[in-house]
Amino acid sequence: MGYLDDQVAAITSPPRRPRSRILWVLLIVVVVIAIVTLTAMQAHLHTGHVTVVRAEGTLVTGLVDSSDSTGSEVIGNALRAAADDPMTDAIVLRVNSPGGTPSAAEEIIGDIEYAKTKKPVVVSMGDIATSAAYLISVHADRIYANPDTFTANIGTIWTFSNDSEWMKKKGYQVEVVKSGEMKDMGSSSRSLTTEERDYAQQLVNASFESFISDVLSHRPVNRTAIEDGRVIRGQEALDLGLVDKLGNLNDAEDAATDLARTRSS
Repeated sequence: MGYLDDQVAAITSPPRRPRSRILWVLLIVVVVIAIVTLTAMQAHLHTGHVTVVRAEGTLVTGLVDSSDSTGSEVIGNALRAAADDPMTDAIVLRVNSPGGTPSAAEEIIGDIEYAKTKKPVVVSMGDIATSAAYLISVHADRIYANPDTFTANIGTIWTFSNDSEWMKKKGYQVEVVKSGEMKDMGSSSRSLTTEERDYAQQLVNASFESFISDVLSHRPVNRTAIEDGRVIRGQEALDLGLVDKLGNLNDAEDAATDLARTRSS
């Protein structure tokens, strides 16, 4: 009866599912997940995701982020994050700034150049993008401005105030103990000496030459058309070669998407 019992048990017992079948099911699941992921990535590349980074207010160095100024580290960190983000295809730098310090511009430029090694960077100018704000803009792959955007204003300025006459009338007196003749240069309690004025002009001239040389190396514009430092309207800026296109933020985003597609093809 042992043999018959074994046969009956084999017939009535549920069949064992081979381990290989489970492995096949797992493999199919993995393949399906991979196909879905690739499809999503292709759709992403097709639509193009643009990250907008804003440079608004006076440009200064540091982590400043207020209603009237933005720090170079705030802008730079945003640019680098977008550049390293695999879900970002292109970057639009929205500039609405009267300018700022040369050092702030230099730091932001370094971050723009980093971002450009990974993603297209397009500038969209708002109401104003002058002085240092224009300087950072020339490092983008393309510049968009509105017809009435105020831009250019290329140059360097250093302002000194002299309150000595007012202080004299009010009876204020200032005594200065200093280690060098120019240590209190720029003090509002006195005017500049001839030597100090000449030295200040040397610093301004050196900064200006660096500024305008950088612009001329990136933009097809004649030096004589911009070296007077005037503010230039967007339409004229286009005619001079200071910007590439007239358009708003949406136009700049579309251009950035097109550049991303061109780069990936």
